[in-house]
Amino acid sequence: MSNAQTVADRRPASDVSAGVGLSGLAALFLWLMVCRNWAAIADALALPGPHAPMSGPYASVATLLFTGTAMAFWSVFVDKVHLRSSTGIDWSAPRPLTETMDISITKIAGLWATWAVIGFYYCIARWYWDGQYLFAMEVIGTAALPLFVLSVPYIFWLDRYVIEPRDHAWHFGAMLIGREAWDSGEIKKHWRAWAIKAFFGAFMISILPAGFAQVVNADFAAMEYDPAALGSTLIAGLFLIDVQIGTVGYLLTFRPLDAHIRSGNPFLAGWLAALMCYPPFVWGTMGRADVLGYEVNTVGWAGVLATHQALLWGWAALMVFLTAIYAWATFAFGLRFSNLTYRGVLTNGPYRFTRHPAYLSKNLFWWASTLPFLVRDGSLAEAVRNTVLLGIVSAIYYWRARTEEAHLLAEDPKYREYYEWMGRNALITRTLSRLGNRLQPRNPQLHPAE
Repeated sequence: MSNAQTVADRRPASDVSAGVGLSGLAALFLWLMVCRNWAAIADALALPGPHAPMSGPYASVATLLFTGTAMAFWSVFVDKVHLRSSTGIDWSAPRPLTETMDISITKIAGLWATWAVIGFYYCIARWYWDGQYLFAMEVIGTAALPLFVLSVPYIFWLDRYVIEPRDHAWHFGAMLIGREAWDSGEIKKHWRAWAIKAFFGAFMISILPAGFAQVVNADFAAMEYDPAALGSTLIAGLFLIDVQIGTVGYLLTFRPLDAHIRSGNPFLAGWLAALMCYPPFVWGTMGRADVLGYEVNTVGWAGVLATHQALLWGWAALMVFLTAIYAWATFAFGLRFSNLTYRGVLTNGPYRFTRHPAYLSKNLFWWASTLPFLVRDGSLAEAVRNTVLLGIVSAIYYWRARTEEAHLLAEDPKYREYYEWMGRNALITRTLSRLGNRLQPRNPQLHPAE
């Protein structure tokens, strides 16, 4: 290959550096060590209060502060993302406050009305007032007043520097106030973005405490000779990384961090494919035996291999490896993790090997951990049912990946460049594409004989 060809086929640059996610990961580990050793720390410093590991739900929420702050500092002081043109900000030419005040007031009206609607949605949706969601509602309710108050100085400050302050929120506010022309397309973009934040933000907060407590209270010494227990705890720790970094991504969608939502997926199929994977729409993938419950009467990997110690260790390592890929795919996004949104193009980390490492590793994990074709009572019907239902879940994730690609391909030439580069160079994507081409029947009208 010539030098010109090598340059032309170079992997597109990533909008997110590896350092952002790694800094959040380091902060998370540091806070976990503090929480696990809080009894000794409190003893040494003679602090008041309980001298025990901090494994409560509020300690899990505090983790968001540590990880989010670390990633924000890296983004600003190392990557200097606030200076990128993609932020839409010009720090060198601030406008007078009097010039942007009316714009900011209109935008605040739009945001406050949006938050009020989201609050009403939380109130009437019954599932938010039961089980794990109760804690999420408590956190969101506590944060509501500071959010309303702090939004005022933030918007007044930022609008002086934003090149085009009449953004999606402004158009919604303009529609409510009725004094200026507004664009319905911009309002749709506004609501798609906030619907995503409202739905997934509450879900992510709701699942923070359980995994955090398991990791903080884990007795690793007692698991030294128990591959199933050790593997399960390490898997819980890796899922904690995914949840913590992912939650930060939903919360810190700030333009100065270049982490704002450019657009939400405009395709109905994309929303259906994504929402089918989360409660309350489908609980099957969350371990319950509802519509897509594929774990009915299954033994699971630890039960199947219980009498084969060497194989049990190997299978535990496989489970940990697949979960590590899944966690890597999340923290590689840094501050930009989010479902159903376009927030820039990520081309490093596991995204060098496949366009959908999280979906691929997650589905492989489910197949390898559940072993749906092995059931306790030997029922062939149950084995077939579990296997088919898990196959449907995997098909949904394939559909979800395709709808995300359709969104991004229509949104950004840089993603189209990345998409094509992956088809030529990425090990997994290239291999799967070639396999699919071989399995697909050849159309003689499209490929006439030479």
